[in-house]
Amino acid sequence: MDKNGPEIKIDNGELATSMIPEDFTEPQVLYEKLIKMIRQYHPSDDISMIEKAYRIAYKAHDGQLRKSGEPYIIHPVCVCIILAELELDKETIVAGMLHDVVEDTVMTSEELAAEFGDEVALLVDGVTKLTQLDYVADKVEVQAENLRKMFLAMAKDIRVILIKLADRLHNMRTMQYQTPKKQKEKSRETLDIYAPIADRLGISKVKVELDDLAFKYLEPEMYNQLVSSIANGKEQRDILIRKIVKEVSHHIEEAGIKATIDGRAKHYFSVYKKMVTQNKRLDQIYDLFAVRIIVETERDCYTALGVIHEIYKPIPGHFKDYISMPKPNNYQSLHTTLIGSMGQPFEIQIRTYEMHRTAEYGIAAHWKYKENQYGSKDRDNEEEKLAWLRRILEWQRDMSDNKEFLSLLKSDLDLFSDHVYCFTKDGDVKNLPAGSTTIDFAYAVHSAVGNKMVGARVNGNLVPIDYKIQNGDRVEIMTSQNSRGPSRDWLALVKSPQAKNKINQWFRSQFKEENIVRGKELLANYCKAQGVVLSDLLKSEYTDYCMRKYGFRDWDSVLAALGHGGLKEGQIVNRLQSAYDKKNPKHTTDQEILDAVAKSTENAGASKPAAAVKSKSGIVVAGLSDVSVRFSKCCSPVPGDEIIGFVTRGRGVSIHRTDCVNMMNLSEADRQRIIEAEWSVDSQGSADEDYDAEIVIYAYDRMGILMDITRVLTENKIDVKAMNTRTSKQGIATINVSFAIRGVEALNELIKKLRNVPNVTDIERSRA
Repeated sequence: MDKNGPEIKIDNGELATSMIPEDFTEPQVLYEKLIKMIRQYHPSDDISMIEKAYRIAYKAHDGQLRKSGEPYIIHPVCVCIILAELELDKETIVAGMLHDVVEDTVMTSEELAAEFGDEVALLVDGVTKLTQLDYVADKVEVQAENLRKMFLAMAKDIRVILIKLADRLHNMRTMQYQTPKKQKEKSRETLDIYAPIADRLGISKVKVELDDLAFKYLEPEMYNQLVSSIANGKEQRDILIRKIVKEVSHHIEEAGIKATIDGRAKHYFSVYKKMVTQNKRLDQIYDLFAVRIIVETERDCYTALGVIHEIYKPIPGHFKDYISMPKPNNYQSLHTTLIGSMGQPFEIQIRTYEMHRTAEYGIAAHWKYKENQYGSKDRDNEEEKLAWLRRILEWQRDMSDNKEFLSLLKSDLDLFSDHVYCFTKDGDVKNLPAGSTTIDFAYAVHSAVGNKMVGARVNGNLVPIDYKIQNGDRVEIMTSQNSRGPSRDWLALVKSPQAKNKINQWFRSQFKEENIVRGKELLANYCKAQGVVLSDLLKSEYTDYCMRKYGFRDWDSVLAALGHGGLKEGQIVNRLQSAYDKKNPKHTTDQEILDAVAKSTENAGASKPAAAVKSKSGIVVAGLSDVSVRFSKCCSPVPGDEIIGFVTRGRGVSIHRTDCVNMMNLSEADRQRIIEAEWSVDSQGSADEDYDAEIVIYAYDRMGILMDITRVLTENKIDVKAMNTRTSKQGIATINVSFAIRGVEALNELIKKLRNVPNVTDIERSRA
């Protein structure tokens, strides 16, 4: 064949095994395979950082075994192999190697940053927090709270979730060593959360394998039956694929198009989904395979499509142009279903090499090694892919009800695979979940358009507001300033989670006064029924704690949330009671905690506890002597803050603020490690030592606001360590500032001055 003609490949499409490494049992052999893979795409020969990470991980996991009986080090190395398949940067590879090390070594975050840099330390910390999450299908509150943490970690660096996906993928590959109960739990979590996230981020290489492996353990009988049935027709199907690939290759070559052509069988889970959604048996599913044509330019895509439609008869209604209208994860390709020469329906996908790379690697493609820096186009594409994540974070800020958040999130993930494309009157493309109405369209344009909507036109004709939008529709929303706003009936009509969220937001704001009154009544009735003295709990020190926990800026907003059902009475009373108990501790409980901590240190070979010891850091730790004290990075306590100590494994006592999110979410077992701690008198009034602190500034974005904030910091001689800013679509700027400060009095004075900067709406301390 002419070297300029098509290159032909055939993929039989067995259980997504393209990324599964050979069954090596020796860690060193696996590690050498990893290094060989990295050298194939690494722009330099310096892999010393990866070698150092391997040595540390090997030592940390020495003596540990997996459920399979293999050395534990095999797991992080296999995770890195998956990351290398995605051609990720060395910082991600190193973090993947060390992602389980934090719990098994005395290395601190500071030492990790010194050895491998701040990037790696941040990634390892993020993955460690995600590893501690526990998905429990029947415990909605816990599940939703854990998912909130996951998306916050993703927001800091999307590579955190890439490592977690690789971690989950390898665990799913070795799931046969787990109990049947654990297999189903992890598989359900994978199918509900991790596979859809991989899909959202456009990483099909990971997504399809997670789907198939989860399917294997959730529906073992159906899976085995499907594998067996498909295997029976494999030989005949291979002959058909080769015939079609040969025919297509001949015509594409004659047209002078350079292309790579391959045939592949569809994955088991995608076949199963089609059987369920279309209510068909396997023998009624004809398009069990697809032919993929990869060309050099977008023009070649459409030229190849014309050639294909000359050879085979297209099936009406089965053509999709994802090039001009990409999927939400930026997937681009032409899809057309045709009738073969033997009467067999099959699908052809046509895309460029760049589109194929994006389809396979998704967001991960932006960390693939390159000789040069990314251009603005690459960065724009990255921002488009992260738009979904930004929307999730906006939901987190808008919603206090965990059940509502979880419902919206799952709906969004479930609806992702099926969308319709329509146009505004100006020709802009809108991408909506299948089944969306004109109300969904209005809120996709802007919340103000949805709130003032009174009617709609589709393709120039008036339609009812519950009209379901079809592909290619041109939609125009009619609004009126006299509109009374959305109806509660709309909640049953809309399909998109963001539309539901915006409608609920409107009702929360419009009926706030009524909700406040109702919230007060509900709270009073609950406390009366439970025998709780409400007046004892409604002091500002306790209500402020509750407000911070749920992200509200005033107590009326908490009551309003209770009034409209966003919060439950028990949730609020429990938070108020928790704050009250911290301020008014029971002596017996304190003694029990101290006894438990003293006992744990005795078992660890620690010295006999002393009554109270002052550490070099200016902290007095009750009940323990000669212990290492360090300040936690999650909440950055400074002199004057209320603090507690937490006995870590092998790293002494970490000091946290009492309102630290990580401390408030400790398990019952870990709460036994809490110990009393306080600032010494010297440190309270010391003026010769600075402490790290972090604040979050919220402001309406405007030209020069960063300059004004920086001027205040400079005038107060603040040593700024880091500053990070981001702006939402609504024009709200969120600015994180890390700096050194003397104590809480100086910090409060600084915050007071920053609040006077025009457009600043709120400032809060970082709590996690």
